[in-house]
Amino acid sequence: MKVGVFGATGQVGSVMRAILIERDFPVDEIRFFASSRSAGQKIEFKGDQVEVEDADLADFSGIEVALFSCGANASKVLAPRVAKSGAVVVDNSSAWRMDDDVPLIVPEVNGVEIKNIKKGIIANPNCTTMVAMPVLAPLHKEWGLNRIVATTFQAVSGAGGAGVKELADQVFDVGQDVSKLAFDGSAVDLGLSKVFPANVAFNVIPMAGSLVNDGSGDTNEETKLRDESRKILGIADLDVTATCTRVGVMTGHSLSITAWFRNETSTKKALELLELAPSVELVDIPTPLLAAGRDPSFVGRVRSHYSDPTQLSLFVSGDNLRKGAALNAVQIAELLL
Repeated sequence: MKVGVFGATGQVGSVMRAILIERDFPVDEIRFFASSRSAGQKIEFKGDQVEVEDADLADFSGIEVALFSCGANASKVLAPRVAKSGAVVVDNSSAWRMDDDVPLIVPEVNGVEIKNIKKGIIANPNCTTMVAMPVLAPLHKEWGLNRIVATTFQAVSGAGGAGVKELADQVFDVGQDVSKLAFDGSAVDLGLSKVFPANVAFNVIPMAGSLVNDGSGDTNEETKLRDESRKILGIADLDVTATCTRVGVMTGHSLSITAWFRNETSTKKALELLELAPSVELVDIPTPLLAAGRDPSFVGRVRSHYSDPTQLSLFVSGDNLRKGAALNAVQIAELLL
């Protein structure tokens, strides 16, 4: 098996490399690709030093599975070229998710879609959508999901290394003045915000992503959660209302979800379903800190509504770099095998 990792030097690419080793993916030959800025670097993989190649100039012949995490713009250009060379591309960007000829796959939910590869490309869902899918899928199968209202709490690593650095810089700049924040946030200079629209340290920003130019007031993170949930769960008219926020957390996306179903739910049955669901772990208090570095979607606070038996509320947290991105891509590659 000849594998290529594109965006190999980035956050998700580095996790992909680690997960290939952790899961003992059968790699006979591996190649790493990145932009010209990173080309020439050497990265260790199973004891070997592998030189990073310039993705724009490389010959892709021989690659059988290509794991992509190099951004939507690069993927739009590179993915068709790599697929044409004979590889199956598993793309982590937003470039191909809503293409009707590209399956959008969460293996535990709709792995059967692996049969519908038409362009040689398979899409990985957005990291926030991914956290919710293993939880919502068994509930939908039991009762018929028809509406979601969700608030997300998204870690800064979802905005890449620059987002992580901005939070770290703001936290460390506060230093000994951090106690003043409890009384007067304006008394502390957190520095300029370049990545996020407001200071993210010690804060919640009620806008993750960028505004969509359709007059709705929604961000692209909110439309991704809506559109991708519909495609993965196979519910074309699923009613989704989302507010996506950015929080001062390094890793781990969370969602507070209230869902409505066609049939009456119960807390007891929901817990039974989630206990058996693959890639789901029931806990009393799901948090991003609990999820960081771990594979499952952690779910808790599951409860039915006191007067509406079709309504169910829950809270879920998951590692946006692992299951939210790299792990799911590798699991798709395992399906291909």
